Amino acid sequence: MRHWRTMIAVAGLGIFALPAFGADIPNPAAPANPARPGTVNYIEGAAFIDGRPLNNRNVGSAELDAGQVLTTGAGKAEILLTPGIFLRVDDQSAVKMISPDLDRTQVEVEKGRASVEVDQIFPQNMIQIIDGGVTTQLMKTGYYEFDANHPEARVFDGRAEVETGDGKWEAVKNHHELALVADGAREKPVNFNSHPANNDLYNWSSLRSQYLAEANNQIADEYAYEPGFYPGWYWDPYMWDYTFLGWDPFFSPFGWGFYPWGGFYGGLGFYGRGFYGGRGFYGHGFRGGRGFSGGFHGGGGFHGGGGFHGGGFGGGGFHGGEGFGGGGGGRR
Repeated sequence: MRHWRTMIAVAGLGIFALPAFGADIPNPAAPANPARPGTVNYIEGAAFIDGRPLNNRNVGSAELDAGQVLTTGAGKAEILLTPGIFLRVDDQSAVKMISPDLDRTQVEVEKGRASVEVDQIFPQNMIQIIDGGVTTQLMKTGYYEFDANHPEARVFDGRAEVETGDGKWEAVKNHHELALVADGAREKPVNFNSHPANNDLYNWSSLRSQYLAEANNQIADEYAYEPGFYPGWYWDPYMWDYTFLGWDPFFSPFGWGFYPWGGFYGGLGFYGRGFYGGRGFYGHGFRGGRGFSGGFHGGGGFHGGGGFHGGGFGGGGFHGGEGFGGGGGGRR
């Protein structure tokens, strides 16, 4: 089988990488070096690193190193952080890489807005966003936005901890925002409309998440069955960017399905139809009762009668007689 990526594992976490683009048209050849925090994954319009213009040929190879600043004009950019975490930079914005380390990844939003989609995070990961001189640490999978023009942290889905002036941390949960004040004044999180129609950054992030789910669907069968597979970044030569492959199926915060196995039941996969006919988290969710034509926890395993298309993996589903949480047999 032809490979489009290389793989490295760091501190028990798999991260995978490969190529860039050629001329003004993307080159499907994989990047020479593995992806790492700071790798530029997508460019739309005008984007620069320390004043140097970026274009499609830089995708997958350009990196934002410690101390460097990525700015956008009339355009947007997507940057990889640790495996499964995407930083997106809005129009007329600037972000500075403070630390690109896997165990301590820090980015400062200097101007405009930025968002973070977290599809996988480990206890060993320290993902911190600095805005208005205040540090916010992302604790769970979800979607977050930051605004340097009016410093605030918004948690659409997930959980964050904001450092306060007294050395303590303030928890910010789903559908809450917190004004970021560097002088030590204590603010409290407040509710906000987490799905405003006029939020261009949110809508663009959702579209990028959809494209990444499609890329995941395209290449999963090439990688996930290989010996030594680990979750991480994998290069998609068809979409010309990195996507994420994990151990288990999951939804992005926008409801797009990602999965690690290719050719799922005749190629339906998760993308498009999703876990629950496309409804995802914001519909019926994981336990909605329909699942993979039968239900993750809804009573019938992956494909109706008792696991993965009939008899299941090991006699009745992944983790038991009725699918992923049943009761016997299963994968482990």
